[in-house]
Amino acid sequence: MGTTSKLAKLYLALVFIILYAPIFYLIFYSFNSAGNMSNFEGFTWEHYAAVFEDTRLLSIVVNTIIVALLSALISTAIGVLGAVGIVYITNKRLRQSLLSLNNVLIVSPDVIIGASFLILFTMIGVKLGFASVLISHIAFSVPIVVIMVLPKLQEMSSTLVDAARDLGASRRDVFTRVIVPYIRPGIFAGFFLALTYSLDDFAVTFFVTGNGFATLSVEIYSMARAGITLTINALSGLLFIVTLILVLGYYFVANRAKTPFQAGVPK
Repeated sequence: MGTTSKLAKLYLALVFIILYAPIFYLIFYSFNSAGNMSNFEGFTWEHYAAVFEDTRLLSIVVNTIIVALLSALISTAIGVLGAVGIVYITNKRLRQSLLSLNNVLIVSPDVIIGASFLILFTMIGVKLGFASVLISHIAFSVPIVVIMVLPKLQEMSSTLVDAARDLGASRRDVFTRVIVPYIRPGIFAGFFLALTYSLDDFAVTFFVTGNGFATLSVEIYSMARAGITLTINALSGLLFIVTLILVLGYYFVANRAKTPFQAGVPK
């Protein structure tokens, strides 16, 4: 048993090394004064300074953050309502069909989703830019939120809702004061996951962006095609750190979110 445990830990450590080594290699050379990724001459901040001195790049960062926040907020609201609607559907076949359709969107390749939106926007005359990117990000984020919220809804006892109704609570009160506080960890999980997916998305955004509008992932790709510079390393490193902060923030907020509801439950 002890040998199996050691082998499992060794395997897990090896997997994490393979996953994170390229990222740390990229970040390490973002501080290289030599300007290449083959010979580290000395430590410098000039590549990070170049990122913050590029006004066009900063505007793209702002675009990316705005799209990510808006898409995460809107998709979370839609996803929560969708998850509640799915759970309370009495027709089992219809409920399973909706869940299957939701899961299909999650496992569908991003290239197919991006191409589908491109065709749709072209047919209905929507100009490619901020609106098309935002709509696309909302669309692929909603199924993620639904999947994150559903387990909490299924875990919740129906007696909580019945007790609230017996005490005279309206449907709105049941939703805002009973259901939402209970599923809050799932809501935060869905929001942060939608936020990180939007920040990192490339394939879908590449298809639906245009008219001078770009996000960080598309801009990094364009810069890489023009030639690898350590500014790309610095920008990618900053993006990784932001994503890491979001993940840590999610765990902090999710743990805090459990406390108020649990504190109100009588022992």
